[in-house]
Amino acid sequence: MGMIRKELKWADGARVKKEIETQIATILGARTEEDDKPVQKTKQKKAEKKPEVKTEVKVEEAPQELSFGGFHKPGENYTTEGYVVTEHTERLMKEHLSRTGGQVRTRFPPEPNGILHIGHAKAININFGFARSYDGVCFLRYDDTNPEKEEEKFFTAILDMVKWLGYQPYKVTHSSDNFNNLYNLAVKLIKSGDAYVCHQTADEMKGFEVKASPWRDRPIEESLLLFEDMKNGKFDEGAATLRMKCVLEEGKQDPVAYRIKYVPHHRTGNDWCIYPTYDYTHCLCDSFEDITHSLCTKEFQNRRSSYYWLCNTLEQYCPVQWEYGRLNIGYTIMSKRKIGKLISEGLVADFDDPRLFTLTALRRRGFPPQAINTFVKKLGLTGALTQLDPLMLEACVRDELNTTAGRVMAVLEPLTVTVLKSDTPLPFSVTVPDIPGQEESHSVTIRDTFYIDSTDFRDTADKDYRRLATDQTVGLKHVGMVATVVEVKKDVSGKPIELRVNIEKLDDKNKPRAFIQWVSDYTIAEVRNYTRLFNHRSPEDPEEVP
Repeated sequence: MGMIRKELKWADGARVKKEIETQIATILGARTEEDDKPVQKTKQKKAEKKPEVKTEVKVEEAPQELSFGGFHKPGENYTTEGYVVTEHTERLMKEHLSRTGGQVRTRFPPEPNGILHIGHAKAININFGFARSYDGVCFLRYDDTNPEKEEEKFFTAILDMVKWLGYQPYKVTHSSDNFNNLYNLAVKLIKSGDAYVCHQTADEMKGFEVKASPWRDRPIEESLLLFEDMKNGKFDEGAATLRMKCVLEEGKQDPVAYRIKYVPHHRTGNDWCIYPTYDYTHCLCDSFEDITHSLCTKEFQNRRSSYYWLCNTLEQYCPVQWEYGRLNIGYTIMSKRKIGKLISEGLVADFDDPRLFTLTALRRRGFPPQAINTFVKKLGLTGALTQLDPLMLEACVRDELNTTAGRVMAVLEPLTVTVLKSDTPLPFSVTVPDIPGQEESHSVTIRDTFYIDSTDFRDTADKDYRRLATDQTVGLKHVGMVATVVEVKKDVSGKPIELRVNIEKLDDKNKPRAFIQWVSDYTIAEVRNYTRLFNHRSPEDPEEVP
């Protein structure tokens, strides 16, 4: 518990203790009477006293970069478990190395149909961070193969967020850059007998216990003609698809490679009415860009076999797919579709509503990018799916702001304080550091009228209350003065509206239990205090949400 408190300084102790007890009960089962019996102590012989050896221990608060041990070296793809080697692998690998010079190449491939969230921050740090660690390059590739949902504002916002986190793409590319090449390779796939045109509907292809397509063994020439007809707009949407003859790890057979969509594309206009799917496009675009490490989240693990199958079947250079655990945050949702529903129902303002965990929302809320990067790096690179409490991210934010944010005093609910007597003439000024421990500073002046927060005063104090009360003094931050209440003025409802006090210099005889903020020469400011959007840790879990 002590170690946890040291690591999670801002965590609620009671909630941490409850979470630990819940997880122990999950692993070991419910507590029994046997567990409550005292442990029998056994006498042990005293070990011989050895001379004390002092060891210097160095502690790093946060890694500068993620640790990437275990990944293959460029050109050694075949050393990775599960990688498929064919008769063409050696030749293709030599050609790849001649183009790249053995350079590490990664890519960050978001769909431009929504705003990036905190989970994407992990993907950005992993892909860009890995390339940076080995003097490589990272592409920003927009996976723009679904023209129905793509908007220019999302393209702009994605690049903006990548740069905000401190990364610069080697190149900005689009899957649509390769539409002609992808189409030609699809024709090649049909000619080799590894793809066919199918007329099953989307509903008929849903699920895992799906009947094999009756068109799976149709003649190659027929599929070629029908695929040409698809391209030329001779079918209605949903009337035909191009499917690949392979099976995903999860057992799903013959994933779709092309589907019909009569929607203009933001870059190619009306040139195309058939668009490639993720399963077909992703691995081939990785190959075209000579990606060495295709890093993606665990949910794509069941597509690894089709990734290797497609590159090898088309005799293309085949990168290695590596998977890592997805990052989820409790008490929020990150689905673009569900956030869109919150927006349409007026529950949040937009994708940058500060109660959300999109990157634009976190920036608007004042979270520094360095804190987000530190948070991701502390989690490390693992395959485990993690759902974390927002308090962990907020602790990283506080650590960052503690050394970078200038300090000012503020009162959110002002209560007037009038000084009746002071042993030091008022007004007077003191110099206060902008950031503790740093040279930059500013001046603050205390006058015979100042303001404190109304929550810093009570009529009477109890043993746990440390601030100002009629029977308890309090220190005034920075000026070394102690305030004592002489009189309390209240309105008709009994609410305090003015305190009349005496103040005196702080010394060994009048040390207060606490120091509070105050302001004299003030500026009116708007302060937005945000609470959690959801009351439940997993708002999408029907077992948790009533």
